[in-house]
Amino acid sequence: MDAFRFSKATSVSQAVQAGAKSPTAQLGASVRFVAGGTNLVDLMKLNVERPQEVLDINGLPLNKIEKLPNGGLRIGALVRNADLAHDATVIRDYAVLSQALLSGASPQLRNMATTGGNLLQRTRCVYFRDMAHACNKREPGSGCSAKEGINRGHALLGGSESCIAVYPGDWAVALSAFDARVDILGPNGERTIALEDLYLEPRATPSLETMLEFNELILRIRVPATPLGVASTFHKIRDRESFSFALASAAVAVQMEADAVREVRIAVGGVATRPWRARSAEQMLVGRQLTAQAARAAGEAALQGAKPSDDNRFRIELGARTVTDALMIARQRAFRP
Repeated sequence: MDAFRFSKATSVSQAVQAGAKSPTAQLGASVRFVAGGTNLVDLMKLNVERPQEVLDINGLPLNKIEKLPNGGLRIGALVRNADLAHDATVIRDYAVLSQALLSGASPQLRNMATTGGNLLQRTRCVYFRDMAHACNKREPGSGCSAKEGINRGHALLGGSESCIAVYPGDWAVALSAFDARVDILGPNGERTIALEDLYLEPRATPSLETMLEFNELILRIRVPATPLGVASTFHKIRDRESFSFALASAAVAVQMEADAVREVRIAVGGVATRPWRARSAEQMLVGRQLTAQAARAAGEAALQGAKPSDDNRFRIELGARTVTDALMIARQRAFRP
């Protein structure tokens, strides 16, 4: 780890100004914001991230969970994952969000990690984290060791010739199923974007992971009011039950009318380079009975277009089954008294 300056932000505007004055370093921004530090500190130890200054933003007033008059949620970027996961309103009205947060990491890390920082966690690809290997995401133009390496856990969807690193998070996958939006502040003022638009597919520039500039700060996440959250679930398949990243996951919510699907949301994780909304799978279920056969067809549709590597072909079937099972769990909850 390189030597760096450590300071504390006194206000949201001061934090943004500090980032705006910073030139871009060779390996990322020369100023990095830190809250929980559960991802940044690891990468600094590995010399993947080498900021000249780390700016502590924990003192900023961004740690509230607010239920809005229209029934939606406004979640400050500094709300801890554990606090949000155990919030009574979230558990009741947006079960999938709570489950997604509780499925990640360990209790100790959930107590530290923030909801805003969670959205920006970087890939756990071993080639990205190992400076001895080529990685276009870490060093543009150097190549991708994962293409010919051990790629069991790499992306099936959204990859490119330059990068097949999978997006590791669960929280953003669940949020994408609810059309969440993100408030962002930068030197040019505040803007709000759809959460799905936050993430970029690697294509020819895998080093650009989100549409955020280095000097922009996530302020809050907005989740619209919806009846879908009551009958929702996050289903995650992994090598071990805890402290392990998804081989496949599905965030699913349904609203039933009699035996037919009135509305449905499906997002998949662990299989793509970004949170992946499966809209084609959603469309094929609306107006139909949610039988096991229909759920299976939707599961297959959610993985349509998958491009496997040498070691991860089995995860196409695993992903389809994960979506299928999640839909049947959500259906059962929809008819729960």
